[in-house]
Amino acid sequence: MATATTRKPTMPKGPMRGRGMPTPKGAIKKGTFGRLMKMLFKYYKWRMILVFACLIFSAAGSLVSSIYMQQVVDNVITPALEAGGMTSEIAQTLTGLIIMMVVVYSAVVLSSFAYSRIMAVVTQGMLYHIREEMFSKMQKLPIKYFDTHAHGDIMSNYTNDTDAVRQIIGQSMPNLFSNSLTLVLSVAMMLTYSFWLSLVVLVSTFAMSLVVKKIGGGSAKYMVAQQTSLAVEEGFVEEMMKGQKVVKVFTHEEQAKQDFNALNEKLFKDSERAHQYGNVLGPILGNIGNFTYVLLSIVGALLYSLNVRNYGLGNMFTGGEALGIGVIVLFLGTSRHFAQIVNQMSQQVSLIAMGLAGASRIFTLMDEEPEVDDGYVTLVYATHNANGELVESEQRTGLWAWKHYHKADDTTTYTELKGDIVMDMVDFCYVPEKQVLTDITLYARPGQKIAFVGATGAGKTTITNLINRFYDIADGKIRYDGININKIKKADLRRSLGIVLQDTNLFTGTVMENIRYGRLDATDEECIEAAKLANAHDFITRLPNGYNTMLTNNGANLSQGQRQLLSIARAEVADAPVMILDEATSSIDTRTEALVQGGMDRLMKGRTVFVIAHRLSTVMNSDAIMVLDHGKIIERGTHDQLIEQKGTYYQLYTGAFELE
Repeated sequence: MATATTRKPTMPKGPMRGRGMPTPKGAIKKGTFGRLMKMLFKYYKWRMILVFACLIFSAAGSLVSSIYMQQVVDNVITPALEAGGMTSEIAQTLTGLIIMMVVVYSAVVLSSFAYSRIMAVVTQGMLYHIREEMFSKMQKLPIKYFDTHAHGDIMSNYTNDTDAVRQIIGQSMPNLFSNSLTLVLSVAMMLTYSFWLSLVVLVSTFAMSLVVKKIGGGSAKYMVAQQTSLAVEEGFVEEMMKGQKVVKVFTHEEQAKQDFNALNEKLFKDSERAHQYGNVLGPILGNIGNFTYVLLSIVGALLYSLNVRNYGLGNMFTGGEALGIGVIVLFLGTSRHFAQIVNQMSQQVSLIAMGLAGASRIFTLMDEEPEVDDGYVTLVYATHNANGELVESEQRTGLWAWKHYHKADDTTTYTELKGDIVMDMVDFCYVPEKQVLTDITLYARPGQKIAFVGATGAGKTTITNLINRFYDIADGKIRYDGININKIKKADLRRSLGIVLQDTNLFTGTVMENIRYGRLDATDEECIEAAKLANAHDFITRLPNGYNTMLTNNGANLSQGQRQLLSIARAEVADAPVMILDEATSSIDTRTEALVQGGMDRLMKGRTVFVIAHRLSTVMNSDAIMVLDHGKIIERGTHDQLIEQKGTYYQLYTGAFELE
């Protein structure tokens, strides 16, 4: 572990950072908003059209109050003052205006209720589709992606980023559209009634836009940074939770706290700046609105007192009349509403930026290159016909064959799946500048047990990753039953391989379900038989509910050895012709290993087996032992042959016994 050091509040750079801890990025992908809208209309086209129709009606209805006040002043109050009282004609006009307002506002309330209900369905539905598409895409990504990205950062896509998208779809976007439409209609209405007073409002609007651009832009910038910093911090917390035992056993608590505080400080600074900008924007715009209200009152009073002719789009060609009090009242109400709308829109800037940042991160995941699979050879059930030839079968027969279509002569051949694997002069590197494997050549005939031994990092696990095609080779050939594995579809290739990893992975579910994970159509009897073969049956029957005992948190209620036994049983029930055992007994004590070894021997019988082990006692009976060093096979042979050579294997073997 790294020694604690004093550092600036940035991301930790020590070992606890993890391979996949991302560096914060503050850019929103171009076209994110358009892509989000495209997704909305893809799934909810007619609902969105109806929502926009309701928003248009609501926006138009919000301006009726100002027009109503202008009509009341010009057609009710002023005539009543001139007539010395309310006449029947004036009363009819007032009644008509009241009825009109009741009808209009009732319709506005109904349309607001309708679009709110529809958007609730659309918002949650979109989150459902986004999560579904993300998870579906995640299943198609190569192992390399998960090796280079922090798991907490990926989880943030499903939590923080989708929540930010919920905000922009459910609230910010409808408000932005409604407010934008209201502003356009407000400007059109003001220009219709008076050019002079409209000019005052437009000057005020220009001042507001400058403020929004300056302050709102800063808020958006730091909202994006906040979203990224939050994902980085969550990735770090997830890493610390997984490694809590390691942190404690090496007394790394203080360093972990320093690393977390650095990330937390970065998140705090980004959030603080974002909300500082956002909180100061509202009061500034509110005061500009108040100033506009006062200025309109003064200018309107001057124009009225000077009897200045008023021109607008409504009377531009018929000749202007003197500016009336009703028009001034209309502008005062509209300007107040106008300022409120601009203020509301400015408050949405930071939320929209945060939502777009979340959507951008989600689309980044969706745009990751999927695992390439150009294979066309498939794995099928097979049987022998009357002539002894392999033919395809629709029923499970216990016999598998590679179905190989030859485009050149339009024929299809079937090759029995036996587990004959050949690696011919294979080179591989994870990154171009650093070669991991060099000139690896070996063969494993059906039923043979091939063991890989060597120092940590020699390339043992990498070889098995290449057989699975978790990574593709840089040069050379790997053939499976005489077929280049690049021609075999990856799903079918991996279906023919059973694997037990050093790190066990158990899923939330019963013991039976975890064993059946190896082959979903396996019966209970087959799963129990696999558990017996792995010597897991005894401890399973002692669990509270036996095979129906629920496992959670990667089987935390089991010992490490018991978890490993279940993973071995899971591989056994898969009944694959090729088995890969990557330190399969590393977590099992010596006594349990002796019990498992007999089951392992039965498991390996008739199968091609690749074994990676540090305990040389587990590989002594291998048909061939490959000794690796720095990505090269430096020795090969049986146990006795390698002992006679007195080379690296001999040193490992005798050294192991000396240690014992």
